[in-house]
Amino acid sequence: MLKWIFFILIISSLVFGIISGNIGDVSNAVLTESVNAVDLGIYMLGAMCVWGGVMRVAEKSGITDILCRFFSPLLKFVFKGIDTKGKAFSAICMNITANLLGLGNAATPFGIEAMKELEKEDNCKEEASINMIIFAVINTASFTIIPTTVASLRMKNGSENPLEILPAVIITSAITLIISVTVARILDFKRRKKN
Repeated sequence: MLKWIFFILIISSLVFGIISGNIGDVSNAVLTESVNAVDLGIYMLGAMCVWGGVMRVAEKSGITDILCRFFSPLLKFVFKGIDTKGKAFSAICMNITANLLGLGNAATPFGIEAMKELEKEDNCKEEASINMIIFAVINTASFTIIPTTVASLRMKNGSENPLEILPAVIITSAITLIISVTVARILDFKRRKKN
């Protein structure tokens, strides 16, 4: 599906470039923006390595256990029947912590690990359990307190105050998270009621 979307975008760019007489700008954009994409990738890779390393150090030093105890009351309420001493719960805590710090890239390995462990714990092979669905929803909505990745992108592009977006990020991510989890729970309740 994505290949078709990209194909349509490329063809429409060329067509509109020719129609508007700006085909030179289109070809310049192709050359310069590919270099900028590589530059941005290297810039972001550095931040990912640092924060990914910090998260692994937190895991090895026992900080994750402290975070798990801190999140435990809330997460026990959100994830029904989860083993709070299990690997899935620990991975969920680390994923949520990384997302709170705006480190979506560092959160991804923990998210994958959490899904694998939830699959084992909930013993579901054919379809996702409600805990897996809720986790996917929380991970996608990703409530953020400090949007580090966005702030570093804003700083790279010359923003004088890269964290000025903080109130908007907190409000929108909180609203998104609440609505998403509520809708997932309502749909699960309706599904169970039918069965």
